Amino acid sequence: MILALRALGVGDLATAVPALRALRAAYPDQQLVLAAPAWLGPLVELVGGVDRLLPTDGLDRLDQPAGRVEVAVNLHGRGPRSHRLLAAVRPDRMFAFANAEASHADGPEWDDDEHEVSRWCRLLWGYGIPADPADLDLRRPPSSGATGGVTVLHPGSKEPAKRWPAGRYATLARELTGRGHRVVLTGSAAERAVVADIAYRAGLPAAAVLAGRTDLAQLAALVAGARLVVSGDTGVAHLATGYRTPSVVLFGPVSPTRWGPPPERRRHLALWAGARAWPAWDGVGDHPTMVALGVDEVLAAVDEVERAVRVDRAVAA
Repeated sequence: MILALRALGVGDLATAVPALRALRAAYPDQQLVLAAPAWLGPLVELVGGVDRLLPTDGLDRLDQPAGRVEVAVNLHGRGPRSHRLLAAVRPDRMFAFANAEASHADGPEWDDDEHEVSRWCRLLWGYGIPADPADLDLRRPPSSGATGGVTVLHPGSKEPAKRWPAGRYATLARELTGRGHRVVLTGSAAERAVVADIAYRAGLPAAAVLAGRTDLAQLAALVAGARLVVSGDTGVAHLATGYRTPSVVLFGPVSPTRWGPPPERRRHLALWAGARAWPAWDGVGDHPTMVALGVDEVLAAVDEVERAVRVDRAVAA
């Protein structure tokens, strides 16, 4: 058995897809088990190649898998907690970044500034396993039906600093609707009130508010069939990359060089105000790095990614 640990969220799983595919190719006859939260199950199915999900929330506990673990792979972090959690299942070998505190010295060195996709591919290369950072595509879920071809705006994020001002989402939704986009708004159940207010201010019908009304499989289907996705640096942005759905991703405190879409894919565009001496932020209101991104800038980015789609279609015709 090959046991990989990635007990995080949607975007984290999406950025580990190339590494998981590389493990599948390197060990075709072994069972590949992924230790990740149970609620990610629908997305794990869309990754492909994973034989079993071992429900694991964070680093508090890792159940002993049934059977011998030939290789444990730390796709979660730099250690020492994640290293020790995997070592406790007594694998024959462990692939992980070097961490003296966890008594693991044979792995590559950690690089704080590395892109998240490249990081896990480089880890596997360090153990002689080829991994392609461009192998990000997800399996397509069943059709989203009547919601196909919509423009998805996703205002929320677990991290408040990564949220673009709600009023600007309302303005953007109104502008895109005027251009002929069928705009819907997604988010968690906890974000429903904020999303509903954005829809009201944008003049959108209540049916456009999908926050709290989609499970993970339905959200993936929605993004896969969408015309466009606009979001912050969150899981929905990585779903758009996985389905090659045109997207504009708004970055704030964290550079897109660490979590952004592949720069060679012209239909995905990351906007970032850059590294500056930003004013101190006390967690109240909108983060200054997000305030620095204007609606006109986002609309120009929408034009650019839609132009890239037209060029791609013309080339393919």
